[in-house]
Amino acid sequence: MTPHLTVSSHPAHHPLDALPPSHNCRRRRRRFCPPRARASPPSSVRCCAAAAAAVPQPPRAVEAAAKTRVFVVSDLHTDYQENMDWVRRLAVGVGSAPGAGEGVNALVVAGDVAETRDNFARTMGALRDQFDAVFYVPGNHDLWLRREGGRYMDSVEKLNALLDACSELGVDTGPKTIGDLGIIPLFSWYHKSFDKERDLTSVRVPSLEMACKDFHACKWPSDLGSDDEALALYFDQLNEKYNDAIEEVKKNSKQILTFSHFVPRQELCPEKRMLYYPNLPKLIGSDYLERRLRAIHKSAEAGAACHVFGHTHFCWDSVVDDIRYVQAPLAYPRERKRRMNGEGWLPFCVYRDGFNPEIYPAMWSDYYNKNEREPENTQPAPWVALHFRKYF
Repeated sequence: MTPHLTVSSHPAHHPLDALPPSHNCRRRRRRFCPPRARASPPSSVRCCAAAAAAVPQPPRAVEAAAKTRVFVVSDLHTDYQENMDWVRRLAVGVGSAPGAGEGVNALVVAGDVAETRDNFARTMGALRDQFDAVFYVPGNHDLWLRREGGRYMDSVEKLNALLDACSELGVDTGPKTIGDLGIIPLFSWYHKSFDKERDLTSVRVPSLEMACKDFHACKWPSDLGSDDEALALYFDQLNEKYNDAIEEVKKNSKQILTFSHFVPRQELCPEKRMLYYPNLPKLIGSDYLERRLRAIHKSAEAGAACHVFGHTHFCWDSVVDDIRYVQAPLAYPRERKRRMNGEGWLPFCVYRDGFNPEIYPAMWSDYYNKNEREPENTQPAPWVALHFRKYF
């Protein structure tokens, strides 16, 4: 998800990018720790680590024998040739069977695959050839119409066309159990009221319509509008038809992985003062989504619940109120070139006969593991203030 604002040619200047203070680029491996039994404040981030950093080391012998591996990735954006090339190279050593023709490799794709239906089908077809199972939920870019040549009346019609393509390709868009893991896709859309934190008033922030292409590239039926919660509610209700299947998956699974394109809670995005586009939180998440995934995971034991998301292109891995939240975005080529972790760690293997205990620090989730969130602080970070002085 990228605001289409004027940006500098300097690689550090992009409206969605922000660097945390005292950013430490050292790559180090961490081990995921279950929450301790002590009490903690609501919405606290505990044993926070990240799904993003150095290229993973070759798996140990015990890992190579795993019967079920689940990889996650989001924001493939294969309209960029570099990203499509990445997808086509992915088969080497990633989608191959875990050992001696046995076991299952699954891939979870958390939205924003491609802008056109044709590129979408090519991408998902290539992934389906490489993995035993592929799961998908739609992102906002997937529903853009500007390059479809009038093929679809609106974005709802295109959504149905993409789901039909998934059915034809053997891509799962509903709940399913793989080994002992239940995988549950959750449809969602963002709404402005998701943002509960104070706005920055010391800088002139461009409007949502100016910053976000969704307002121009998507088209919705007259009863659905982007200026209220109607779209978020519509997409959330698409999950209702899977209620029975979700309950069945929960009965037959020891651990549950839910996933969406959009962000389920605001703590999974940097504070506004850190962002080149401070109003980004109004365009990223859904309260309906968080309530739904919480209802699914409410009976999960410690370490048995994970939610994967995308959209913001910030690598992320943290545990909030007993649920692990992961974002592993491929993102745009220009973004990967200035990341501390590049692309070699993708797709991230989050599950290997159990959720992977070895996870890596990512820039922002690591920052919030060490620093309290300050939503009442509306003083722009130095790089944000400099950006607005230069461009606005």
